[in-house]
Amino acid sequence: MLGPDPRVIADDIWAKLLWAGLNIEPEDLPTSLNSLRYPLELLRALSLTWLFSGLRSNEIVRLRVGCVRWQHDGFPIPGDSDEVLARDAVCLLDVPTHKTGTSFTKPVDPLLGKAIETWQNLRPQQPRMLDRKTNEHIDLLFATRARRVANTYLNGTIIPALCRKAGVPTADIRGNITSHRARSTIASQLYNAKEPMTLFELQAWLGHRSPESTQHYAKITPNTLAKAYNDAGYFARNIRTIEVLVDRDAVTSGAAVAGAPWQYYDMGHGYCTYTFFEQCQHRSMACARCDFYTPKAWSKGQLLEAKDNLQRMLTSILLTDDERAAVDDGQAALDQLLKRLVDVPTPAGATPREIGAPATATLLPILAITKRRHDE
Repeated sequence: MLGPDPRVIADDIWAKLLWAGLNIEPEDLPTSLNSLRYPLELLRALSLTWLFSGLRSNEIVRLRVGCVRWQHDGFPIPGDSDEVLARDAVCLLDVPTHKTGTSFTKPVDPLLGKAIETWQNLRPQQPRMLDRKTNEHIDLLFATRARRVANTYLNGTIIPALCRKAGVPTADIRGNITSHRARSTIASQLYNAKEPMTLFELQAWLGHRSPESTQHYAKITPNTLAKAYNDAGYFARNIRTIEVLVDRDAVTSGAAVAGAPWQYYDMGHGYCTYTFFEQCQHRSMACARCDFYTPKAWSKGQLLEAKDNLQRMLTSILLTDDERAAVDDGQAALDQLLKRLVDVPTPAGATPREIGAPATATLLPILAITKRRHDE
């Protein structure tokens, strides 16, 4: 009963948290110590990093000064450039050495890059601090008054403040909203997007060493699973659509009651007037000499197509196991089906052997068709 089960935050709650992070104000944060210790620009950059980067809390607080870079059309944009960033400029975030691998670079939303640069421009000069992961002395991005932001600051202060701002509880049915749950939520949304990231692309974006780790974070939503199920066509592969022509004159005049043909199943090469066409075991395989068959090349078939009173409809025909095998497997399966039906009577009464039907035939033409216009 144990297995990967990412604790994804519901889309509606996550959307409210995103709004809160983008609109955070000084009154939304505790004022006893934090307003004096951490500037608003730092807190806004820290909040957006949690909401947009998909990083672990340890990676967030260990980001370094200059971790944001920009590029446009594949070319880097210098950090001291006076040019206005293009709308399609890509923001790159340098992630330090982390839990499962070395440092790497990932694209992030430009909103995050601008928030980090805003804080970076206002950040006072700080002494270099020890990176406990690499034992290097570096310039930490989230530091002020010679103090670094603690790993627990996200869970203890930032996330509760965003929940109050968004009007959502700090816990849901899956437990408390913590810093790591944002990583699962972002990964699942990227994996279920309209233009989704592949598993290997998501692996690179999350910085995982193995795709098996990525599967722990990327959870397929029921909507995505339902769409994939519909696209697979489990039911559609068992049916085929055929066009039916209904002779309205024959119906309204009463000729249909007297036994005159009134519906014609379009099989491509001709029309079948057998009322219970879907029950015929020889559908389009022994039609040439059947009394219910009208070739299109014959004058009667041409006169039928010239009628103005025809109503064109589509009907679904359920395929048998043998017919589906003939469609899926090809000519060999179709030849076997023909051999089994050689002595089965047609709707006209005679068997294919008696009427001298050919021993071979083409694949079933009962396929999905495009409805033609009347003027064609």
